[in-house]
Amino acid sequence: MQPLTVSLVQGATRWHDAPANRDYYGMLVRQARGSDLIVLPETFLSGFSNDTRASAETMDGEGVAWLRALAAEVDAVVCGSLAISENGTVYNRLFWMRPDGSHAQYDKRHLFRMAGEHTRYGGGRERLVVELKGWRVLPQVCYDLRFPVWLRNRRLESAAGGMDYDLALFVANWPAPRRQPWRTLLRARAIENLAYVIGVNRVGVDGNDLPYAGDSAVIDPIGEALVELGAQEQLVTVRLEPAPLLSHRQRFPAWMDADAFRIELGAGD
Repeated sequence: MQPLTVSLVQGATRWHDAPANRDYYGMLVRQARGSDLIVLPETFLSGFSNDTRASAETMDGEGVAWLRALAAEVDAVVCGSLAISENGTVYNRLFWMRPDGSHAQYDKRHLFRMAGEHTRYGGGRERLVVELKGWRVLPQVCYDLRFPVWLRNRRLESAAGGMDYDLALFVANWPAPRRQPWRTLLRARAIENLAYVIGVNRVGVDGNDLPYAGDSAVIDPIGEALVELGAQEQLVTVRLEPAPLLSHRQRFPAWMDADAFRIELGAGD
């Protein structure tokens, strides 16, 4: 594992205006040039919308092509989610876009039923772990943060760093009225999984008049904030060092007392 430079892009997403968002987030991502990984919020080209006709794109649409070109331009992995229509179903799909033009993807597993997301989007079935500079990274989307079983880190002797993952990453549109759970759960996921956690949220007010307080953060494995943003548009870069993570796991090997379990998806999932 090598040091990992990560930039958090806490932006004010324009509502249902993909061209404006491409210009806006493209400008911010270019300012983060030199990072290994640049993280954007959830549904950063549209806002968190249940109007899938207005917000969804296809895999061969402008959004994915733009993201691919942008990652190549800044020579970094660029990560964030888009509403993607595929085979008659819309997914809240996180892209892990590499500078060589290849990508990995994760479809949001847990759909926010209180806003009707589960009635308009399809849920993912597989967890994604990707590798960057020797780090194993678990990318997730917003509401997934509330489900610790799905996120549970496990001991893997064959894995770099000795665990299933070293860094859990959450992209979000998490409204300000629920900012306390967001801040608390980021810390809980870091502590219980002996891993770094990054959460990138948006700011501003969306087309549903929901305010967003940002609170994007980088949390270390003992639950301390290395970076914690406020409610303003902001770009911040942090360097993650592997040594504190690995030494903490050695000093405090709570994974040795963890319960074994298996996740079984329901037949209708």
